[in-house]
Amino acid sequence: MSEAAETKRTYKDSLFRMIFQDREALLSLYNAINGTCYDQPEELIITTLEDAIYLGWKNDVSFLIQDVLNLYEHQSTRNPNMPLRGLFYISSLFRGYLKENELDPYSSALLKLPSPRYIIFYNGTQGEPDRMELRLSDSFIRKEDEPCIECRALMLNINYGHNQELMGACRKLYEYAYFVQKVREFLGEGLIRDAAIDRAVVHCIEADILKDFLSRHRAEVKDLFLTEYDEKLHERTLREEGRMEGIEQGIKRGIEQGIKQGIGQGIEQGELKKAKEMAAAMLKDGMPPDQVKGYAKLSDEQWDVLLKSLGIIE
Repeated sequence: MSEAAETKRTYKDSLFRMIFQDREALLSLYNAINGTCYDQPEELIITTLEDAIYLGWKNDVSFLIQDVLNLYEHQSTRNPNMPLRGLFYISSLFRGYLKENELDPYSSALLKLPSPRYIIFYNGTQGEPDRMELRLSDSFIRKEDEPCIECRALMLNINYGHNQELMGACRKLYEYAYFVQKVREFLGEGLIRDAAIDRAVVHCIEADILKDFLSRHRAEVKDLFLTEYDEKLHERTLREEGRMEGIEQGIKRGIEQGIKQGIGQGIEQGELKKAKEMAAAMLKDGMPPDQVKGYAKLSDEQWDVLLKSLGIIE
């Protein structure tokens, strides 16, 4: 692939990167990981790669502090090739470092370079341990005890409930994990994607979770989160869960009414139950009734029954 072609790569920002591009938040994350107490955000030298620079490779966050080149990458899916990508990223960052500091790699003198440190923040749904080391050498077809080149990446699981000590030391990381978890919980309750994100935003603002950030960037957060979310996969999962619940209820009724008829009724009633529960929760959160009715897809009769059960109408 030509250099010109590579510089045309596009990059969609992530919510993680948007939060931690703030120097204070980034320094807090660095301190939490390294057990340090730096309190001068201006000391950070941000070196995040931009599109159309260094062959178009771009990482989430990288910065220099105390002669350490920190490369932070966020992943919502597990990718065993992250060390290979890290090799490309670090090479590009070193190239920029040499240029900015007017260092000549062809010099006869030994050049002094910052030490690289590569960390991946994982929050996918596939179960992973709190900490895991990924190595470039694992990709090598021919294994050697001491390969001539290596790139190690530390993968940290930042899903809610994991790495609690780290979360306790970095409030912004905890709040990010909490927000993502809330979106997933509301999706699991049957809300459609847009409604789940809206409800999670409202819930977190009221709970003082990323309050200022979500209040200022609500529309951007929604857009960013949508790009990170695999809608088709999740909807397929929800359909399967709803189908299983309906089949379970249908089988119980099928003992008296016939298996075939019972399964059909169980599926229908299971879906209606989920719709009613979703609508009730959204109404309690203060969402406009007309909007809730559209999300829940209830008939006029079902809607009236729900409103009466909640005491909204008589």
